[in-house]
Amino acid sequence: MATKPANTATKKTTAKLAPAKKPDAKPAAGTAAAKPAKPAGAKPMPAKASAAIALPAKASAAKSPAAKSPAKAAKPAAAPPPGAGPAEGDRAPAFSLPATGGRTASSEALKGKPFVVYFYPKADTPGCTTEACDFNEALTQFKGLGLDVIGISRDAMPALEKFAAKYKLSFPLASDPENATAQGYGAWGEKVFMGRRSIGLLRSTFLVDKEGRIARAWKRVKVDGHAAEVLAAAKALG
Repeated sequence: MATKPANTATKKTTAKLAPAKKPDAKPAAGTAAAKPAKPAGAKPMPAKASAAIALPAKASAAKSPAAKSPAKAAKPAAAPPPGAGPAEGDRAPAFSLPATGGRTASSEALKGKPFVVYFYPKADTPGCTTEACDFNEALTQFKGLGLDVIGISRDAMPALEKFAAKYKLSFPLASDPENATAQGYGAWGEKVFMGRRSIGLLRSTFLVDKEGRIARAWKRVKVDGHAAEVLAAAKALG
């Protein structure tokens, strides 16, 4: 029949005119992109396994050489051992120090004469004041024997001048701020006060004869009666 061919041509023309829809290349704004499909049979990686891949920060810091051992503080210089310094019969170390009253306490100036040199920790403290006043009271007797008395500490000159004026001390008080003379006589080292250990000046006294040698040495002096004991030794010196 004539109508059948016409219908077939119409259908073919319609199919050509309708273009096929292409998939959108970009997702619409605000829409999350679809995740790619996992291949069949793939197993997800366990959480512990993935964490093991990255080294934790703490473990990394522990392996660092700087974190392994902190820098050690420098140790203070060791003090001379107790008893260091000249013994009886040894030559007395030389010294030349500024002293109260604008004087200079010098072993060279005392050459050929006996003298007493004593070391004390700090001016105008109870024990040091008692010791200084005791030597000052006995000074006339020391002078009668031809002996000079010299006190040495690490105090600065202004403190020594004030100390001497306050107690009317006639003999020279010398300043040894660097402890050089104290160390030469072994009067510097470890001491214990009220159970606490420290490094400092050790109360010491030396009786030097006219030959410049140590006739008597008193270490770690107890103040009470000390000046009288030194005076008795000076009398025995002759």
